[in-house]
Amino acid sequence: MTERIIATDRSVIVAADVEASKLSELVKKTCVVEGIGGYKVGLELALEKGLPEVVARVKDNTALPVIYDHQKAGNDIPDMGSKFAQVCKGSGVDAVILFPFAGAKTERDWIHACQDKDLGVLVGAHMTQPEFLYSEGGSVADQAPEKIFTIAAEAGVRDFVVPGNKTEYVQGYKQLLGGLLGEGNFTLYAPGFITQGGEISDFAKAAGDKWHAIVGSAIYKAVDMTAAARQMTQNIK
Repeated sequence: MTERIIATDRSVIVAADVEASKLSELVKKTCVVEGIGGYKVGLELALEKGLPEVVARVKDNTALPVIYDHQKAGNDIPDMGSKFAQVCKGSGVDAVILFPFAGAKTERDWIHACQDKDLGVLVGAHMTQPEFLYSEGGSVADQAPEKIFTIAAEAGVRDFVVPGNKTEYVQGYKQLLGGLLGEGNFTLYAPGFITQGGEISDFAKAAGDKWHAIVGSAIYKAVDMTAAARQMTQNIK
C-alpha cells in the first residue's frame, strides 16, 4: 500500500468495539463528523459475524478506511503471515495492526506478507495496560518495543501504534523513529484515551504533526454518538 492509510495528517479513528447489531448505527452517526479518519474493527466482531461481513457493514455507510486489529496479530509462525494477509485482503480490509512480540523473523515475514497484499501496516510494540514492561512488573523486556519499531521501520513500515496514556514513552518513540526515518516521514496512532486515562491534547503535544487518536467507548457508549465524536475531534488543529 503506497498511499497513506488516512488521507489527513491528524484524525480520530473510531474503535468499533460494539455488538454487530450496533455497528452500522455507529458508523452512520460518526462518519459525518469532520475529523473522523477511519474505523478500527477487532476480533470480537470478526468472530461473531465474519470479517467480510463486518467490513461490508462499515463500507456500506462510508468510504473511510477500515483497519483490522486482530488483538494481537503477528505472533504466530512466519508462514501464517501470508494466510492472515490473504484473509484480510479478501475481506476488504484497508490496513492491519500487528503487535509482533514473537521474534524478528516472524515480524519481518508478517509485515512483508501484508505489504505484498497491498495492505497498510501499523506496527505496535507497547500496550496501554499497567505492568506491561519488565521494569513495571510485566513480562516484556524494556528494550523490546524499540527493537520491534526498528525492525518495522527497516521493513518499510511508516505507521506505528503507541500508548496514548503513556506520553513519556510516546516522546521517546517519536525521537527513535525520527532518527530512523526522518521527521515527518512516519505517523503515530494511539489508543488509551479517556477511560484508560489518556488525553488527546497531551498525546498531540508528544506525537508531533502526524497522529491519529483511536477512541472507542467514549464515542460508542455516548447517548449522542455524533456529539461525542465532535467533542473528540476538537483537539485536531
